[in-house]
Amino acid sequence: MAPILDINNLYKNYGSVEILKDINVAIEPGDFLVLVGPSGCGKSTLLNCIAGLEPITGGTLSIGGKDMTHVSPKDRDIAMVFQSYALYPTMSVAKNITFGMKVRGVDAATQESKLKEVASQLQIEQLLHRRPGQLSGGQRQRVAMGRALVRDPKLFLFDEPLSNLDAKLRVEMRSEIKKLHQNLGATMVYVTHDQIEAMTLATKIVVLKGGVVQQIGTPAEIYNRPANLFVADFMGSPAMNLIPAKASKNGSGTQIEIARDGAAPLVLTDTHAENLPQDVILGLRPEDIAEAGFRAGEDVQVAECHIDMVEPAGADTFVVSELGGKQVTARLHAETGAESGKALSLAFDLSKVSYFAPGSGERLN
Repeated sequence: MAPILDINNLYKNYGSVEILKDINVAIEPGDFLVLVGPSGCGKSTLLNCIAGLEPITGGTLSIGGKDMTHVSPKDRDIAMVFQSYALYPTMSVAKNITFGMKVRGVDAATQESKLKEVASQLQIEQLLHRRPGQLSGGQRQRVAMGRALVRDPKLFLFDEPLSNLDAKLRVEMRSEIKKLHQNLGATMVYVTHDQIEAMTLATKIVVLKGGVVQQIGTPAEIYNRPANLFVADFMGSPAMNLIPAKASKNGSGTQIEIARDGAAPLVLTDTHAENLPQDVILGLRPEDIAEAGFRAGEDVQVAECHIDMVEPAGADTFVVSELGGKQVTARLHAETGAESGKALSLAFDLSKVSYFAPGSGERLN
């Protein structure tokens, strides 16, 4: 199956400043691609390049098998949903949704049919006669989405569409967008700085930093096997624990020694790790450090740790301990008896460990 979107060696410069560097991304029909990264990483610029709103400096870009590198936005068969909604304030919701079809010369019967279909999908039938100023933020975002949906394009582009909404409404709208994607089978490209949003929505994620792609993969691949320290730290809440350690061969496995302030080093044996350099960064998600007795298996090792802080969080309790000069977080069950200032036996699941090179930050295993 040919990619619906194929980006090859794309560069974008503003004068002498490189904003995007050698971007290569391809997605299949029906994919939900999320571009994620911190502010200034180039994700919105890349979306604008896909839309044709920004000319590219180098490389090629095709949509639906056709070269769109120098094609104007109106001829790219795309629909875009902006962060700012961009609705016409003097028009009703119905006219906002159908205006694009009217401009393109779509007949009135088709306009009415598409309007009813989209209004039903977005549950905004009762809002069609209102104007944008009479709507809440969430309702305005639904209208902006409706205006894109009636086009039935090859690509839907979303530029941080939920960033103006409060936390509760963001979660609700996130679910609506995911449901729409599943129901329509449409191909979507979505920009966000929120890694939870990225993990929830995407079938494929592109992690960007400084205009460079750090990793491309499914949410599970990005979360479980981050390509480098940046991805490991950026994706996940709480972030992956990244602990400086010393590695040395020990019989059939590798001994991992982690320094502790005022106490003997924590020593773990990883029977799967091979050919590690002496200095490594050990990465372990908070959920892979449990209270002893709540995690079992041949790769689980238990060690007593001093607890510096306990943070109840409803269904979970997070405890923090200092290991390797870093604050290390463990995700425990809500009923844990952990107390600040006391020792607690923690179980480390070494089957879930990632190792990184301290200098380059690249993954080692």
